[in-house]
Amino acid sequence: MSDRLIYFFLGLFGLAALVVPLLPIVLARFIAPKRPGPVKEQPYECGMEVEGDAWVQFRMHYYVFAILFVIFDVEALFLFPWAVIFKQAGIAGLWAIGIFVGVLLLGWVYAWQEGALEWEQ
Repeated sequence: MSDRLIYFFLGLFGLAALVVPLLPIVLARFIAPKRPGPVKEQPYECGMEVEGDAWVQFRMHYYVFAILFVIFDVEALFLFPWAVIFKQAGIAGLWAIGIFVGVLLLGWVYAWQEGALEWEQ
């Protein structure tokens, strides 16, 4: 396969990566029905009157805790492919995973020192 053909397919893939998510958004602006009414203009379209203020304060600590859990959980998933090829990876693989785990531990220690892992009510 020639280099030009490879770049053609790469460009075609890039174009598809742009068109596929944008096409439904653009089409929705023209195809979606626009029938505003008193029920449609309510915040939740449930037909019930809104009570109280819509702005409720949440503690950011819950979100930070959840995001940290997801980040460390996903990074831990990267250890499984390494474990499968442990014998074939050799010393270079051991060093690579050691650096990876070291960065992971540095992030964990930083989050711990900042108090992001403390659960307070």
